Amino acid sequence: MKNNKSTGLGLGIIIFLIFLTLKLGQFGEVANWSWWWVTSPLWLPFVIAIIILGTMALLYFLFKR
Repeated sequence: MKNNKSTGLGLGIIIFLIFLTLKLGQFGEVANWSWWWVTSPLWLPFVIAIIILGTMALLYFLFKR
């Protein structure tokens, strides 16, 4: 039986590393970005998930019978 664990980097980590390299190297527009935007690929998916789950919970409690 094979162990099919993925050890690769996720898309968010790869995008973060690209943004980090561009920010630290002072290349292009990314050099002028806030650190919030540079790190956004790490935290933004969690914020979006919390917003979606919160909206679903609110709708559930408003419209449950």
